[in-house]
Amino acid sequence: MLAQVVLFDGFDPLDVVAPYEVLAAGGPIADGALTVELVSAEGAREVPSGISPLSLRATARLEPARADLVVVPGASGRLPDGDQDTREDSIPAILARALGTGLPALLKESLDRPGLTVATVCGGSLLLAMAGLITGRPATTHHLGRDALAAAGAVAIDARVVDDGDLVTGAAVTSGLDVALYLLEREVSPRVAHEVETLIAHERRGTVWSAGAA
Repeated sequence: MLAQVVLFDGFDPLDVVAPYEVLAAGGPIADGALTVELVSAEGAREVPSGISPLSLRATARLEPARADLVVVPGASGRLPDGDQDTREDSIPAILARALGTGLPALLKESLDRPGLTVATVCGGSLLLAMAGLITGRPATTHHLGRDALAAAGAVAIDARVVDDGDLVTGAAVTSGLDVALYLLEREVSPRVAHEVETLIAHERRGTVWSAGAA
C-alpha cells in the first residue's frame, strides 16, 4: 500500500507531519505492507509551509495511478475574517493559489480512480470543495471553516473524522493523528493501528461519522 502525502505552498506542517508519522510508523509493524511519500503536483522540490521559514521536501510527484491513499493537508495562515479573507496570507488566499496549480486535476484523478482513498486534514477538505470535487458529499474541517465548506458545496459534518468511503476527512489540525490511525485500522489492520497508537501514546478522540452507518 502506497500513501502519498501532498505538499503545496503554504501547507500546514502539522496537517502533514502527524499523518505522515503515524502511517510511516505503521509500515514496519505491517511488515512493509505500507510505504509513505511526501509529494507535490510538480514533483520533487522544497515546498514552503505557511509557517516561515519551515519547509519540507517532496521526493516525488503525486501519482494517482500509483497511490492507494492520498492525504491532503490544509493551509497555515490567517483565519477567515470577512474582508481579511483576501489578504495574501489568509487561508482562503493560500488555498486559492493552490487551485491555480496542477494540483486540482491530480486530486480529481485521485477521487475518480477506483480503489484509491483520498483523506484530508483540516482545510484539505475545503481545498477539495473549492475545486468542486466533493459537491454534495459529507465532510468535515476545522470548526471555523465549516460554513465555508458548506458554501463550497460539501455537506459539512460536525465530527472529528468523517468516513464517506473513498473520502475520509478530519477536522482541526490534530485530527491528522486520528485520521491516520483510523485509516491504518480500516485499510491495514486493527492490530497495526493499536500498536502505532500505543507507540505514539495517543488515544483517538471522537466517534467516526460514517455515511454507511445505519
